[in-house]
Amino acid sequence: MLELMARGGMRAGEVLNITPRDIEERKVIIREPKSGKEAEVVFIPQKVADRLKEHIRHKVIRPSQRIFPITYPAARAVVKKAGRLVGINLKTHDLRRHAATYASRSGTPLEIISKVILRHANLSTTQRYLRKVGDMEAMRWIENLYA
Repeated sequence: MLELMARGGMRAGEVLNITPRDIEERKVIIREPKSGKEAEVVFIPQKVADRLKEHIRHKVIRPSQRIFPITYPAARAVVKKAGRLVGINLKTHDLRRHAATYASRSGTPLEIISKVILRHANLSTTQRYLRKVGDMEAMRWIENLYA
């Protein structure tokens, strides 16, 4: 569940509503997304797809059953507990922000982060997700750019 939010940029509510029939190889189909569209596609890394399929197989989840049959408050508690284990105050939406920031710092074009990972309609919405760049990070990028 956490990986789908942190690596796939999925919202907690989206993760909680997926079923095995929504999984197609390395794609997760989001039915009735927040955007109002009929469906959206989330691309996930192969390792995450493999773990998700193994979870479905191990738990014997039927095609129409929710993969994570918990409530939104329970999901928030899981995320909060995971954060406590590593000494940070973590919220569900922080994992989605992490997906955007990680992609940005890895050199992913803003258009891909916005339209594919976060599935935003406007680039300006995505830009609010990305944290500000500090002086040290700016200097490191400039040095690498002209090295």
